[in-house]
Amino acid sequence: MHELSLEEQLQKMRADWDQRARENARHFVDTANEDWTDEEFFASGEKTVAEEILTDLGNICQGKAPPEMRVLEIGCGAGRVTRALARFFGEVHAVDVSGEMVRLAKLALQDHPNASVYQNNGKDLTVVPEIPFDFAFSSIVFQHIPSREIIENYVREVHRLLRPGALFKFQVQGAMMGPTRPDDTWLGVPFSERQASDMAFRCGFDPRYRYGAGEQYFWLWFFKR
Repeated sequence: MHELSLEEQLQKMRADWDQRARENARHFVDTANEDWTDEEFFASGEKTVAEEILTDLGNICQGKAPPEMRVLEIGCGAGRVTRALARFFGEVHAVDVSGEMVRLAKLALQDHPNASVYQNNGKDLTVVPEIPFDFAFSSIVFQHIPSREIIENYVREVHRLLRPGALFKFQVQGAMMGPTRPDDTWLGVPFSERQASDMAFRCGFDPRYRYGAGEQYFWLWFFKR
């Protein structure tokens, strides 16, 4: 097959995630369950926050009170984690490439006026207000992106919006599962430890911690220099 251009990849990401959202949004957001109830789905988001945020408040809050913090989420899907973030932090802004997912996330967040959701173009954060953010988070998102160029552009965009010293905590695909196809919007491009560190430095971050190298859920802690 021919090499997809960046624009073709972005169009395919948007179309595929719109289709997944129409088919079974909650399953494709978290494949642990085929048939999520509201209660189970949003409880799983609370679990993510409990495991990845509440255990790491020193790095994330850096002495700030959570209700005073402005937080950015990349790839919000149907609002599973966004809702949990909005219950903990003062202000949350979230983006997703899929208009269908954004519609569902807005429904999930209608009782949380401190949360705003935007459909973005799949590669940058120009739809987000240019205001300083105290923390950025992304969970089970970059594992699905088939292009290092797109992922690195997101990292550079997060750097633009974060205040100095703030943390971007996120996952990439760490498992080398064979060649990645540029049209595959499910199995994303993998990163080695070296590739992740090099990306951090190119984008103005200090890659202070990492966890899960070589695995599907490779967590990275990038602090804005």
